[in-house]
Amino acid sequence: MPTAACRLLILALGARSVRTILALLAILAALVGSPSAGLAQTVGFAQVGSESDWRRTFTASVMHEAAARAIDLMLFNAEGDPGRQVAAVRDFIRQGVDAIVIAPVVLSGWTDVLEEAKTAAIPVFIVDRAVDADPSLYVARIAANFNLEGKLAAAWLAQESRGRCSILELEGTAGSAAAVERKRGFAAIIAEFPDMRVVGATAGNFTRAGGRAAMERLLADRGQGPPLCAVFAHNDDMMFGAIEAMTAVGLEPGRRPLTVSVDAVEPARQAVEAGILNATVELKADIGGEIFDVVQAYLKGRRDFPKWIVIASDLHVKRP
Repeated sequence: MPTAACRLLILALGARSVRTILALLAILAALVGSPSAGLAQTVGFAQVGSESDWRRTFTASVMHEAAARAIDLMLFNAEGDPGRQVAAVRDFIRQGVDAIVIAPVVLSGWTDVLEEAKTAAIPVFIVDRAVDADPSLYVARIAANFNLEGKLAAAWLAQESRGRCSILELEGTAGSAAAVERKRGFAAIIAEFPDMRVVGATAGNFTRAGGRAAMERLLADRGQGPPLCAVFAHNDDMMFGAIEAMTAVGLEPGRRPLTVSVDAVEPARQAVEAGILNATVELKADIGGEIFDVVQAYLKGRRDFPKWIVIASDLHVKRP
């Protein structure tokens, strides 16, 4: 029974006035018989954190869509901590939510808690990132193709540099699907060009401060190496930090070196038009609607979902 209906039933059982009881039961009957009665009423959402502009926009989209659909959203911010995120999912299970949505911090470590959710008959939906658990333990993954994002960035860079480029790479959180797959996709394309290579790489953890610190380390380690052709960052926030670090040592990001990142948040699109950022691959953040379309359809009885519902990506460069 939906959460709202349960609350009304409790009120009705505790009421002393016959008139009050009848009124509450009438509302209860309307709720139970309404077309929305089978939809999700309480959804637990275990979010990665709030480390970037993209992540904050994504959270806002989920919250807005939940409110628009009268869904009782239980939001947990893991602040980048996989252990806290798993504990939050266990708490959702204990509370008996109708569905669980997880944007996982890292790929691994999910099998046990997903099995617990399955035993409790609570459907789980993986969003944004990915897990390496058995796909039978969740309904579907709703996310972009991170590998393709890396390939799009590398293909643009190969064309722009004519296949000759020394590259520094700012990686996302170690073990996260986004970092693993963007790196893998980028490497697959530049491997086709003998004169393109990554000459330095380190993690910036998807944050602006992390990106700046990582770039400072990479520049210090390079010393007087070959001319730097480009910087590839796994997200826009790290690139903004890297741009600060490059500017501080006299480099001209957008000219020398070229700059390409992922997310295409609004500040990044503005930086593209300003010529500071050459290209950014869009990772759509406003996907609350797509997520709850799947969650609510499942709770109404639909079962024919693909295991991976792909959110399209695109490349943004300066408009002519």
